[in-house]
Amino acid sequence: MASVRWAFRCGSWTPSRSDWLFVARCIQREEKDRIGQFVFAKDAKSAMAGRLLLRKFVCEKMEVPWSEIRLERSPRGKPYLATPMKVSSDSEPEQPAWSFNLSHQGDYAVLAAEQGRQVGVDIMKTTMPGSSSVPEFFRIMTRQFTAYEWSVIQSAGSEHQQLTAFYRHWALKESFIKAIGTGLGFNLQRVEFHLSSELLTQGRALRQTKMHLDEEEEEDWMFEESLLDADHHVAIALGPQDKAGSEPLPPFLPPPSTFTLLSFGDLIASASPLTEEDSAYWDSFKMKAESPQRQRDTHASK
Repeated sequence: MASVRWAFRCGSWTPSRSDWLFVARCIQREEKDRIGQFVFAKDAKSAMAGRLLLRKFVCEKMEVPWSEIRLERSPRGKPYLATPMKVSSDSEPEQPAWSFNLSHQGDYAVLAAEQGRQVGVDIMKTTMPGSSSVPEFFRIMTRQFTAYEWSVIQSAGSEHQQLTAFYRHWALKESFIKAIGTGLGFNLQRVEFHLSSELLTQGRALRQTKMHLDEEEEEDWMFEESLLDADHHVAIALGPQDKAGSEPLPPFLPPPSTFTLLSFGDLIASASPLTEEDSAYWDSFKMKAESPQRQRDTHASK
């Protein structure tokens, strides 16, 4: 079974006018319009990187020409490929279907894809809560975790270490929710994670974490965890593709893959324009990029 793990550091990406106008031409019109509605440039960059990651994956791994890719969203917002798939000839064995998922938060956009398994991915950056203390933040979030999970989070050490444990658990839960496509209606206390005893470090992925669903350990699901850097934790949920055709996990699995960090050149290597250039799109983005600095300058002058 093939897998893909890609990351792009959109936080440090400073697109030029020609770069931004080019990538705007390489995505579907409705995607471009939606990205144009973001108030902040950082959100627009993250969303743009996400769409490019998806299209690069479909083009290069699913072998659908860039110009023929049609991405849609499920009623719950999960992206899927609406383009008709390439039909195998009689002499070619049918390949397991790909599942893919995307997440962006903090400084990165990430994509995880898997053949023959359902996949969900979530990235979280460890940050201090903006408007409350850590204990108050935890009090507000009490209902999102089980008593056992809270005991692990709150015994992690310093406040920063507790926040790291919090976001690690949160990413795991979100990865599962995204894999099953349930959305906001799912009670997060139904799932409880038991973390690997191994230390999570950069440069390697772990797969020992277990999930309990309604107090029963789930044997058909596995979870991969990795660090893109000291502050960015990624969780990937891998489960049966469908209930009717689900197969047990093989007894021996290849080690989990770490994320490949892509450059901007990598991101657009297979891209081709779909629409005409819209110079106003750059003007709008430039205003978004300048407005936070203008706000800081105004604040500093008071």
